[in-house]
Amino acid sequence: MTPSQVTASARAVTKTVAGDLGGVVRRTVLPDGLRILTEAIPAMRSVSFGVWVGVGSRDEAPQLSGASHFLEHLLFKGTNKRSAMDISSAIEAVGGETNAYTAKEYTCYYARVLDADLPLAIDVICDAVADSLLLESDVETERGVILEEIAMHADEPADEVHDLHAAALFADHGLGRLISGTSDTITAMTRKQIHSFYRRRYTSPNIVVSAAGNLDHATVVKQVRKAFAESPFASFPAAAPAPMRSPHAKVALRPPTTVVRSDDTEQAHLVLGGWSPGRHDERRFALGVLNNVFGGGMSSRLFQEVREKRGLAYSVYSYVSHFAETGTFGVYAGCAPAKAAEVLDIIRAELATVAAKGISAEELRRGKGMLKGGLVLGLEDTGSRMSRLGKGELLHGELLTMDELLERVDAVTLDDVAAIATEVLGGQMTLAAVGPYDDTAFA
Repeated sequence: MTPSQVTASARAVTKTVAGDLGGVVRRTVLPDGLRILTEAIPAMRSVSFGVWVGVGSRDEAPQLSGASHFLEHLLFKGTNKRSAMDISSAIEAVGGETNAYTAKEYTCYYARVLDADLPLAIDVICDAVADSLLLESDVETERGVILEEIAMHADEPADEVHDLHAAALFADHGLGRLISGTSDTITAMTRKQIHSFYRRRYTSPNIVVSAAGNLDHATVVKQVRKAFAESPFASFPAAAPAPMRSPHAKVALRPPTTVVRSDDTEQAHLVLGGWSPGRHDERRFALGVLNNVFGGGMSSRLFQEVREKRGLAYSVYSYVSHFAETGTFGVYAGCAPAKAAEVLDIIRAELATVAAKGISAEELRRGKGMLKGGLVLGLEDTGSRMSRLGKGELLHGELLTMDELLERVDAVTLDDVAAIATEVLGGQMTLAAVGPYDDTAFA
């Protein structure tokens, strides 16, 4: 973030970036390491507020798999100030909404309210994050809820196949483990273990607060400081900042393999994919263009070849997932079990063609347009802008303006796409399949 104005004091440091998509972005770092970012958008009548914690499923020891997600459930169960009912009813009473989710590298708690109700949202969310009671009775209640959630997920083969693929790619690395944990780890996890995880991971240097909408930055900073100061969070033992995940670290991927989970489904669910660059790699822009051309929409090669020309699948697409030091590229297809081999042949042929020959100038133009449109249109509401601030600070350590992002997309050349296509699409890939098959079906 390049500041146009810097104001320093003994209590906090605030930087300002003006003029991005009509909003004004400010960033304050408090003495304890807590970071607060806001985007003032006076034309809006709503505000989205979020607390982002830099811990996710990849940070858990194997025996604590699912701890971040378990904790996410528990933080809404009650504090010293509010019961679970108080937390939900306080926001709903003003027409707002609140929720949370856990990812592989972070956990987010957020609310969206009318601008006049932002002080309430700040107090409720910060209270829940910083002062959860984690009662034994609540642990047992949510244990049952999470076990049901795991069972429900296992009944969704279109989702399960992606988890199967990640586990096959990353082997024993945390990126390959389930965000929810397993039935075994959730059943065995104790309240003491969860509380210890909470105290160690939920510390000021590891937290980013972000808000976007009709707001005043100085007022938000004051309200956040007050909300956290009034809770036991302020008395947590001092902890060093969580170490930054180095983009230069190496994550070893398992050699390409095939994994099959037998399930009596009407459709076969397939994911074929492998390595891609991490989120700090400048090649991610070329890969984004390539992904759009290859399988990112109805005009993509995959959609045209598999669905439009042959009618072999209803759903077929490619995707990219970026992490700190690595990433994945994958192709998903859902088709009749008897057509799976034919669908895979077409996908592999398209992968080989693009890896060898790249894409056309017209495809480059279209892929850039899709990427730029997605970036801009994805920021049409306060929630997406709040998320952009939180993720930019927590995951990237910087906030690129929209003009900077669009310039990097515009700078992508045919040679850039050809180079990343050769590297990402050109080798053997891991296949995950869920359907009515045995282990030798795709040998």
